[in-house]
Amino acid sequence: MEIISFNFVPQCSVVTWSGELATKRLVPNRSSLFLSGFRKSRFVIRNGNSDGYVVGENEDVGTISRRRRESSTSKVLIPGLPDESNGEPPARISHSHCEWRPKLRVHYEKSGCANVEAPAVLFLPGFGVGSFHYEKQLTDLGRDYRVWAIDFLGQGLSLPTEDPTTTVAEETGASEDEKPFWGFGDKTEPWADQLVFSLDLWRDQVQYFVEEVIGEPVYIAGNSLGGYVALYFAATHPHLVKGVTLLNATPFWGFFPNPVRSPKLARLFPWPGAFPLPARVKKITELVWQKISDPESIAEILKQVYTDHSTNVDKVFSRIVEITQHPAAAASFASIMLAPGGQLSFSEALSRCKENNVQICLMYGREDPWVSPMWGKKIKKEIPTAPYYEISPAGHCPHDEVPEVVNYLMRGWIKHVESGGFEALPLLDDSEEIWEESSIGREIEFPRDGWKKAVKLLLYGSNYSFWSGVRDSFKSSFTRVFGGKSA
Repeated sequence: MEIISFNFVPQCSVVTWSGELATKRLVPNRSSLFLSGFRKSRFVIRNGNSDGYVVGENEDVGTISRRRRESSTSKVLIPGLPDESNGEPPARISHSHCEWRPKLRVHYEKSGCANVEAPAVLFLPGFGVGSFHYEKQLTDLGRDYRVWAIDFLGQGLSLPTEDPTTTVAEETGASEDEKPFWGFGDKTEPWADQLVFSLDLWRDQVQYFVEEVIGEPVYIAGNSLGGYVALYFAATHPHLVKGVTLLNATPFWGFFPNPVRSPKLARLFPWPGAFPLPARVKKITELVWQKISDPESIAEILKQVYTDHSTNVDKVFSRIVEITQHPAAAASFASIMLAPGGQLSFSEALSRCKENNVQICLMYGREDPWVSPMWGKKIKKEIPTAPYYEISPAGHCPHDEVPEVVNYLMRGWIKHVESGGFEALPLLDDSEEIWEESSIGREIEFPRDGWKKAVKLLLYGSNYSFWSGVRDSFKSSFTRVFGGKSA
């Protein structure tokens, strides 16, 4: 196989299409291309543009199909992130906020507002971070789409702007230095009555944001906790969602019974995560918060969730540390951790989405130590037609660790959905049936900081066995622990 750098290949959008309809969608044929000084090569353009392509020796379709089933040796070259020094200015990010309820301001970032005819994309953050974690999507995808990222209430810059509680000490004139934490008072302020930072609150927050700020159905994507909220929102408001992208979505959140779903059981737990914090919760929170808000602990957590330790996480680290200094951060953390679960479990939300034909795409980092890809494969088993992409090496936050790959996949998937299946999914340049039968593996190469980086990318077919996926996950974990290369 011969690899030709994309720097030498003309950027073009010419695609020849097959005259025969596939069973479900049209897939582009290859175009032959002659370059001076090179042998005749095949040039594959996916999704109607040159976002990514494979270069190899010219072969007929049957030969390529057989070779793919036997082994995957093609290399897919994709663009890096926008670089102004190369004449590719990133999309400009603007910061704003809206007041959803009294004293509850939702902070958000947006880009690509000039793309008035383009689809709207909304990113939801994981636990402990905020919209800043999607900077690489805002600057890149914002060149083609209208992109938003929000901070959940109780996190990021959507923390309360005032103390949700008052104390007797305040009434006697105590100084601010004697009140290091908000939410640790004796009485709840009227605006914070029954305020709990929970899945139900975040789902309602997303509904408000989509309806009132964006104003149209969106493609919604979430990492970790944000993935759960994205699926939950899509399950209860399918008319506001064009598609869901799950990025290592956590399948569990909230360990206490929901008062709407199980009112009798919920009454057995005296504190539902509302303000003020009970005395015993205050003491535990102070001890736990002192440990987890320590910069060394934050750095250690980031080391766990990012597989590639060469990834620059300085900005993410500094933003997280900054958030922990907010006076409402500790009490908000306690509310989040002790809040009840949602009215729908993750599995139930997934079933609702399936019933409503909500389009779902799965993108998982294979080396995630917290949410194993096994969970993504369980979703794939439930919805076989959902494309499942597995990236290696990548951990819990693939959108920040390998944003080039995630952005490439999101562009291709959105185009696929927008075209009604006419545009091929990323990595599909041959007939769809091959993908349906098993899986496709590719090496993805992209430029970063003047160097070339590469990762492995797998697209699992509709007939891929869940138990095969479990076996592969255990095999990968085993080899990482006991040495050798992962499968």
